[in-house]
Amino acid sequence: MTKAARSVFAFGVYLVALGLTLVVAPNFPLSLFGMPTPDEPWIRVAGMLALLLGYYYVQCARAELRRFFELTVGARFAVIVFFAAFVALGFAKPTLLLFGTVDLAGAIWTALALRADAAARA
Repeated sequence: MTKAARSVFAFGVYLVALGLTLVVAPNFPLSLFGMPTPDEPWIRVAGMLALLLGYYYVQCARAELRRFFELTVGARFAVIVFFAAFVALGFAKPTLLLFGTVDLAGAIWTALALRADAAARA
């Protein structure tokens, strides 16, 4: 597995774990970060989406789909931008940024891994 594939695989495992947690026991991670516990099903819907996205990440990493790796970098950078906007606009508490930092760190890891993989091929 290339370095980029490993970074995407690891992020996929994180998404699967987060998704499963949000589907099965959403109050646990939310209370850890001081976020309100929901009474509506939307957090479980978000968990299902994270779980399915995690599945895509894991499978694309296993298949070494480099183009997918490249596309995820920008999308994961965008997460922190959106979360920061949500906080700035008063839609969410600043603790939401903690979730965004995982995406940011993953995006940086994948970008650096893509660069390293390209250098190794050259």
